[in-house]
Amino acid sequence: MTAPATATTPAPAPTAVRPYESYVYAYPHKTAYRPLPGRPALRELWRGEAKDALSLYLHIPFCEVRCGFCNLFTRIGAPEDLTGRYLDALDRQAAAVREALGDDGPVRFANAAFGGGTPTFLTAEELVRLCDIAERRMGADLKAVPLSVEASPATATADRLAVLAERGATRLSLGVQSFVEEEARAAVRPQRRADVEAALGRIREARIPVLNIDLIYGIDGQTPAGWRTSLDAALAWAPEELYLYPLYVRPLTGLARRTAHTDRAWDEQRLALYRQGRDHLLARGYEQVSMRMFRRPEAAPQGPDDHACQTDGMIGLGCGARSYTSALHYSFDYAVDMGEIRAIIDDYTGADDFGHAVHGRYVEGDEARRRHLLQSLLQARGMPVAGYRARFGTHPYEDFPAELARFEARGWLDGTAPDTLLRLSPEGLAHSDALGPALFSPAVRAAMAAYAPK
Repeated sequence: MTAPATATTPAPAPTAVRPYESYVYAYPHKTAYRPLPGRPALRELWRGEAKDALSLYLHIPFCEVRCGFCNLFTRIGAPEDLTGRYLDALDRQAAAVREALGDDGPVRFANAAFGGGTPTFLTAEELVRLCDIAERRMGADLKAVPLSVEASPATATADRLAVLAERGATRLSLGVQSFVEEEARAAVRPQRRADVEAALGRIREARIPVLNIDLIYGIDGQTPAGWRTSLDAALAWAPEELYLYPLYVRPLTGLARRTAHTDRAWDEQRLALYRQGRDHLLARGYEQVSMRMFRRPEAAPQGPDDHACQTDGMIGLGCGARSYTSALHYSFDYAVDMGEIRAIIDDYTGADDFGHAVHGRYVEGDEARRRHLLQSLLQARGMPVAGYRARFGTHPYEDFPAELARFEARGWLDGTAPDTLLRLSPEGLAHSDALGPALFSPAVRAAMAAYAPK
């Protein structure tokens, strides 16, 4: 790809990079968030914001088990009446947030998602209440917009699925990770393949339009043959979507206490398995949407940005959810350690004031440009330059000449139409987890480095 004439920075010589630095699903990461001075009022934050196509995300921080690789905000089990108290708090938060959105313009939701944790950890009756909070408190018409829900095999029961189907779920994402039982045990995710297959059968019987299956590569002891077994077992269900995730071993997780994968050989193993999985799915007619996501061409679309809940105008409810205005990303505190998570959940369930932002980070100016470029470039379709210019008034090569020159030198950019479309090459997509972090600002990097894991 050739940069426009305004960019004069020479392309530096490419250097070796680790292909798996970090999975970038949102920018900036919550470890860059800090307590917000003055705890700004939500009503003021949302005043003047566009609210006619919002995204709604409800977070349920409970799981029946915690996988060895998991660093999500979730706790194991829910003693006594904790889920009921959590839904009480979620209802109070929803009422406060809906009031804060005000009446200075129409408030409409374009898509919705239930995530976690495991939303289907809730009982069928509790899922009814969760849907009621989204509809009656927030005003989201769940039957009129795409609704994505995450589930695990053990909790994808017929009664829960019936509730979700009746209330309008259009997508069910099942975390399988591996159909090979030895691999699942190695990932500290004990499950039987027969139970996984039974859950998939129930999901298909519920007739939810889009089934997504999550798989992981890079597990200890995983071979190309074992990876092919999981791929083919998933394909037997003709899922509308498949996500292929590289294994990461992160601080404070179960696997981190067992082993430490830092060597180049593991990088090469994961790259080889990624390419094997990618090529296998492409040969079976799937389209690549990003490094991780593959979709059947005829699958029903899930919204303007395909249930990607990282856009401006994001309303997150629950103590593990994020919210995004055009200038501020905010949430509650973040932790991975189980004791810390329990304390945050207890604080949330006992809270009455949900009208203020507590933790967050402002995303303006250069940070807004970085976020737009990062999240657009990591999609296989690429980023139209005209859209970037219309939003920011500049060309991306003017704003990020050094970074884009490095990507170009490494062969990560598709140079077909540099003046109209910035798009990754197949090799660039394969290195998304190195490319994304390379676009982090120095300030965000410093904040993340200063974060003390808890």
